[in-house]
Amino acid sequence: MIFSLLRHGDTGHSGFRGRLDDPLTALGWQQMEQSVALWRGDRILCSPRERCQRFAKNMATRLRLPLTVDERFSELDFGLWEGHTAAELIQKDPQTLAAFWRDPWQHPPPEGETLEHFCERVEAGWIELGQQCAGQTVLLITHGGVIRLLHHRLNQTRRSDFLTYPVPHGSLHVVNDWTKNESHPA
Repeated sequence: MIFSLLRHGDTGHSGFRGRLDDPLTALGWQQMEQSVALWRGDRILCSPRERCQRFAKNMATRLRLPLTVDERFSELDFGLWEGHTAAELIQKDPQTLAAFWRDPWQHPPPEGETLEHFCERVEAGWIELGQQCAGQTVLLITHGGVIRLLHHRLNQTRRSDFLTYPVPHGSLHVVNDWTKNESHPA
C-alpha cells in the first residue's frame, strides 16, 4: 500500500487559513501539477476545502479515477485566528500566540480546535483509508497541518517537533508503509 500526501499549492494568502475556502492561484496549480506529474495510482482523496478539492476533481476526471472528499482531512480549525497573520496576532495577543508556538498541544488557538481533537479526526480518517484502500496506490490532497500530524504519528517524532516538519506548498510526501515517510518537496 502506497500513500502519497500532496499539500495544496499557493493561494496568495498568508496566515491562519484552516477553515477558510481560498482558491488556488496559478502558481498553486503549477506547484501541484509539477509534484504529481508522474503519479499514477488507483484512487484520489481530498479535503473539502476548495484549494484541495478543485485540483482533486480535475485530476480525478483527467485520470478517470474515483474521488472521495473527506472532511476528516481538513486543516486544523484556528478559531478566532482564522484569516489573521502571525504578525497581526503578535500585535493583538503575543502571549497566546507564543504559547501556541511553544506547545500547540496544550495551547490551542482561541475558540479553535485542540490538537487532541485534530489527531482523533485525522487518525480516524487515516485508519479507515488504510482499511478501504489495502493494496492500492492512493493520493491524498490535504493541508500542511494534516501532513505534519501524519508525519509526527508515523515517525513517532517528539510532540515538540510537530510544527517544525517542513511542508511547502505543493509538496508531495510518500508513505510506503506505516512507519516510513519520505518527503519530496516540489
